[in-house]
Amino acid sequence: MNYIDKVSKAKKGDKKAFQDLLAEEKTKLYKIAYIYMKNEDEALEVFQETVCKALSSIHTLRENKYFYTWITKILINTAIKELQKKKKVIPMEQEALLSNTKAEYQAEINTDILEAIKLMEERYKTVLILRYYKDYSIKQIAEILQYPEGTVKTNIHRGLGLLRVQLEEECVNE
Repeated sequence: MNYIDKVSKAKKGDKKAFQDLLAEEKTKLYKIAYIYMKNEDEALEVFQETVCKALSSIHTLRENKYFYTWITKILINTAIKELQKKKKVIPMEQEALLSNTKAEYQAEINTDILEAIKLMEERYKTVLILRYYKDYSIKQIAEILQYPEGTVKTNIHRGLGLLRVQLEEECVNE
C-alpha cells in the first residue's frame, strides 16, 4: 500500500493505516518536539498530544500528499503552545571539552549552534531547525508554516545572520 492510499484509509478511520503513517515519521516528529521542549518527557508528551490531535482531525486534511507537512505543523504549534503555557525559561547547558579531539570539538560547535538557535525568535528558530536539522526544502517549510517561500528565505537569511553574530560574540567572550 502506498503513501497516498494509507492517508486515504486513515482519513476513513483505518487506525492501522494511521499507525503505519506515524511509524514512518515518528523519529523525525519526536526530534522536532525534543528540539522545542529540550526535555524527553515533555517532548514525548507533545508528540502524544500531536498524535491525538491528528487522529481526531485527520478528516480535515485537504490533500493526502501533505499528511507529513500537516502533522509537522500540528506538532510545532502544539510545542509552541506548551512553551507559552508554561512560560518556560530554557536552561542553557554547556558541556566542557574533555579533550581537543576533532570529534569533540565538532560536537561542541554543534551544541553552541543549537544553543544559539534556541535563543532566537520563533520565526527564525523554526525555519532554521526545519531547514538545517530536518532537511526540509524551502517549499516544504513554506507549506508547513503557511508562509510564502520568499518569507521563508528571508527568515532563513536573517536567522543565519543573527546566528553568525551570536556565535562571533561567543567566540570573543571566550
